[in-house]
Amino acid sequence: MTQQNLQPITRELIGALRQTGAQVQENEPMSLHTSFQIGGPADVFATVSDERSLRGVLKLCKEAGAPVYVIGNGSDLLIPDQGLRGVVVGFGGDLCRLRLENETTIVCGPGATLAKLCKFALENSLTGLEFAWGIPGSAGGAAYMNAGAYGGEMKDVLIKCRHLDENGNPGEFAGSALDFSYRHSAYTDQKLVITGLTFQLEKGDYSVIKAQMEDYLGRRKARQPLEYPSAGSVFKRPKGYFAGQLIEECGLKGKTVGGAQVSEKHAGFIVNTGGATCKDVQSLVKMIQETVRREKQVELECEIKLMT
Repeated sequence: MTQQNLQPITRELIGALRQTGAQVQENEPMSLHTSFQIGGPADVFATVSDERSLRGVLKLCKEAGAPVYVIGNGSDLLIPDQGLRGVVVGFGGDLCRLRLENETTIVCGPGATLAKLCKFALENSLTGLEFAWGIPGSAGGAAYMNAGAYGGEMKDVLIKCRHLDENGNPGEFAGSALDFSYRHSAYTDQKLVITGLTFQLEKGDYSVIKAQMEDYLGRRKARQPLEYPSAGSVFKRPKGYFAGQLIEECGLKGKTVGGAQVSEKHAGFIVNTGGATCKDVQSLVKMIQETVRREKQVELECEIKLMT
């Protein structure tokens, strides 16, 4: 939906959203809800704690013609400097909880962080999620983009997702219907909101699982600029290449536009060194793409999602 045909957010709609049980904040800075710490205010930020509240919010927004943006931990998002016109939905309460369905199956809400999910698996001596330890983001966001690292991906452990469509109708994808591929799932191409995830893991040794998690986290700390706000890896891996290596070979490591910088630790990351704007990041992304295209004849596809 374009800015020209957006419907205004009325006091009536805001009141109705509160009646669903959602916690509603007006003119909420999105820089507080993204790992990049960039973004202007959203007209409304609604935190829902259960599926009933989420269903109500989606239904009200559809009826009012108000655009809805659902975010998890905001770890791969870039929000415009002017903010978002519409209703941004965040998760809390039951939508962030985890439980064991049986000895090797975890069911969790979309708002549960990957850190919380990995710790829960460790506490129950379940192996399979070690690769996700240290990835910033939510379980729902990780499923949406089939997050992965160190040879593991969500497709290896996620067996079912429940969701709501934009009218609040429930549904689910399981097995091959999840349509996983590199940084893609069935949710990437559809307007569906994930409400629950089911992970099938295996019993393992607590000390072995913990050691593997610590090893992966140690590698991340050594190679990635975790000390700065960022949206993670900026570009998808081009076939036959590594984006960070191409960018470094083009002499762009440390290149800055305003407060945005190509990380000096890992060229595949753009970091916010302080006060970076969405425009700074977009300009730097464009510069990187044009330089790599010219010097390496390789097209870099941006992995970060710009919300508009």
